[in-house]
Amino acid sequence: MHKFVTSTCGYLETYYGYDFSNPENHSRPEFVYSHNRHNEINLNLGFVKLGYATEKVRANLALMTGSYANANLAAEPEVLKNIFEANVGVKISSKKNVWIDAGIFASHIGFESAIGRDCWTVTRSILADNSPYFESGVKLSYTSDNGELFLSALFLNGWQRIQRVEGNNTPAIGHQLTWKPGSKITLNSSSFVGSDTPDSIRQMRYFHNFYTQLQLHEKLGVIVGLDYGAQQISKESSDYNIWYSPVIIAKYFVSSKFNIAVRGEYYNDEKGVIINTGTSNGFQTYGYSLNMDYAIAGNIMWRIEGKGFASKDKIFTLDNKPDNSNYTLTSSLAISF
Repeated sequence: MHKFVTSTCGYLETYYGYDFSNPENHSRPEFVYSHNRHNEINLNLGFVKLGYATEKVRANLALMTGSYANANLAAEPEVLKNIFEANVGVKISSKKNVWIDAGIFASHIGFESAIGRDCWTVTRSILADNSPYFESGVKLSYTSDNGELFLSALFLNGWQRIQRVEGNNTPAIGHQLTWKPGSKITLNSSSFVGSDTPDSIRQMRYFHNFYTQLQLHEKLGVIVGLDYGAQQISKESSDYNIWYSPVIIAKYFVSSKFNIAVRGEYYNDEKGVIINTGTSNGFQTYGYSLNMDYAIAGNIMWRIEGKGFASKDKIFTLDNKPDNSNYTLTSSLAISF
């Protein structure tokens, strides 16, 4: 008789965010997809997850709600909008840790996820909000016996898509390579190659994310990341529009219950491939933030963050006038169970 394990877990993250531009519709700028509501107490993400696992089979199903779901799955059909995760996997090697999984997964790109508990800051970086949080497709993965190396190849429905873009039949592929040569360093490389447009106007997109996470001291950690993407200007064109985004986050553990984090980032999308401002210089924006966390209990965390943006063009509003800057204060309370 095969042994199996079932599990149930959940997560809730409530938040209050104040945008000093005071938007009347309570919506943060369009490039913000997480914690994106202003001057209201809201739920960013809440989900309940069921898991099943044997030595050769595994499956996960998680249903969610919150402002994260409203913003990130707006393009999906109603029946799919509340799926956080739904996948099944089969181990295909009797000697090695090789799996094929199919369904809806968390994205293989980046060091920040939709789950705030797993991130170093309350809100997501610009590059995280504007690259996939989730994906659907098939994944072939390998994990070394010592756990130091993880490799995966993916066949996907598109760039943060559960359902394909209408008229798009172009295969999308990706890879992930994660190497942990020791307990204090993680190196990761992830890619996406595909199109997010109908085949009639197909514009190929080539994207790569790299990051390294370093534990410089028992109390100090650093993450350095870089997104770089290129998309065809038009179908079959040899010219490409480029966007890129470097980011650095440092986290300091003051005590076992209290830590602080600082972030600096820059996002350049002059041609508006991902973030279209309609202005002469496009989206060329710096971001910076200061974050403080306090663990009320082992599974409950209170956080507060001050954040600012500084843009080359006046893409924000302040005192009902166009402005280059934007400032927010966000606090969250999260529980995992």
